[in-house]
Amino acid sequence: MKSISRKRRALAAALTLSMALPYAPAFAQGDKVIRMIVPNAPGSSVDSLSRTIGDKLAKAAGGSIVIENLPGAGGVPGTAQLTRAPKDGLTLGMVSNNHVVNPSLYKKIPYDALKDVTPITVVAGSPFVLVAHPSVQAKDLKELVALAKAHGDELTIGSSGNGTILHLAAEALQSETGIKLRHVPYKGTGQLTTDLLGGQIQLAFLGVTGAAQHIKAGKLRAIGVSTTTPSSLLPNVAPLAQQGAPNYNLQGWIALIGPGGLPAPVTNKLYSDVKALLGTKEVQDALTAQGFTPMGTPPDATAALFQNEMTRYATLVKQSGMTID
Repeated sequence: MKSISRKRRALAAALTLSMALPYAPAFAQGDKVIRMIVPNAPGSSVDSLSRTIGDKLAKAAGGSIVIENLPGAGGVPGTAQLTRAPKDGLTLGMVSNNHVVNPSLYKKIPYDALKDVTPITVVAGSPFVLVAHPSVQAKDLKELVALAKAHGDELTIGSSGNGTILHLAAEALQSETGIKLRHVPYKGTGQLTTDLLGGQIQLAFLGVTGAAQHIKAGKLRAIGVSTTTPSSLLPNVAPLAQQGAPNYNLQGWIALIGPGGLPAPVTNKLYSDVKALLGTKEVQDALTAQGFTPMGTPPDATAALFQNEMTRYATLVKQSGMTID
């Protein structure tokens, strides 16, 4: 009986210790695998960032990682899978602004974008750049506004699809400046960029990384960046906010999330691990090369950002009348 009692006490002590460890029991063993759900296509900015930090994050947790791309429908199906995952820190997700835009676009999504996920940290942000085909007779925002007002809605502005962040960037510009542009939606940025380079459309917001090479080659003209400070990739391109649109400030961001109800110790450990990675020169250089600015917001600040951005985008969606279903 004494032997059994000692064994029970030892087991209880081991369980108590495991519960005190931030990742226990999920990451107690080195063979555990993190599943990173990316509700975007391979090669997208979200996918690229996930691969930049994913393996390093898994190693910090004592395991390995599998990145699973589940694109389509604005990321809703992929995120839905995340919300149904166990709350053990072994299934995580990487999402963009679309996560907080979708509730305003879709009549119904199978989860609550705030309550059914655990915001961990905004990993990085990146501005967009408003670009024009060289045939457009405008070199800055002031000239573009004058041109647009003189020609009604004849100027076209493409986007990566109805309700995407690039579409919302265009709607925010029109709301801020009072101009009217004719929206042309595409299915992704590939054909959008091709048609812009070919002159089939005249304007678009693009990610700075993809646009920089075309701007430097003279194939596209940069009108302005979407954030209040210049981009490191386009240091000579003035923010739109400094060109007559003082309230214009829109940034693409990518955040790490878990399923709703993720235990605080797990959430905080994941945050601290990402924050440490963002402090290394290797990761900083990799993100800068992709046009990102490392952020690393704490979990509470990330949750507040989600709420604020959801409210902001809901207003833009309502103003534009855009809808998906």
